[in-house]
Amino acid sequence: MVRMGFENELKALKQEVVDMLDKTEFSIKTAVKALAEKDVELAKGVIKLDNEIDQIMYEIEEKAIELIALQQPMAKDLRMIFAITKMITNIERVGDFGVNIAKEVIKIGQEEHIKKWADIVRMAEIVISMIDKVKTSLILEDVTLALEVGEYDDIVDTMYKDLYNDVLIMIHKNSDYISQGTKILFVGRYIERMADHLTNVCEMIIYLVKGERVEIN
Repeated sequence: MVRMGFENELKALKQEVVDMLDKTEFSIKTAVKALAEKDVELAKGVIKLDNEIDQIMYEIEEKAIELIALQQPMAKDLRMIFAITKMITNIERVGDFGVNIAKEVIKIGQEEHIKKWADIVRMAEIVISMIDKVKTSLILEDVTLALEVGEYDDIVDTMYKDLYNDVLIMIHKNSDYISQGTKILFVGRYIERMADHLTNVCEMIIYLVKGERVEIN
């Protein structure tokens, strides 16, 4: 009976990580929507949402410490708790980058956009897809799916390089584009870093399942 209660607590802990991913996903979607629509108020909402993401992280950390102290888990159970504490740190960073995008939206305000945001939106869509795969991989403890996330990371890296080159060319042709062009590059970089952190989460999923340290990419 004690063991069953412990397993239920581990499942609940894992579900809280999924909930944290859900809120992070919503944050990213909202930040990118705010960017495309020049919606400053929507961007401010993303900044407020970050407090909720942080709070979930703190709660997971506290529960993880409590489980270790009271249950003294061994082997895979201990790996799961350790891996989860590493995952939530990376997920929190993904949420922070969503906030950073929102702050760039506020800075740009109602300025006329110097380029269409299709490439940024596409990068964000890939990151959203990565989050969905991370959630499924974590719930099912699916190593194969976790490894697939690395392939998406490569795509985002390539798209960021293309964006970087495009913006530099625009700035070179028109120096008036420097200010907003720099902000666009920041946004692209934030999304690229999101993909990196989600890949880190998948590395922890593999560690959780197999007890092996694997570097994806």
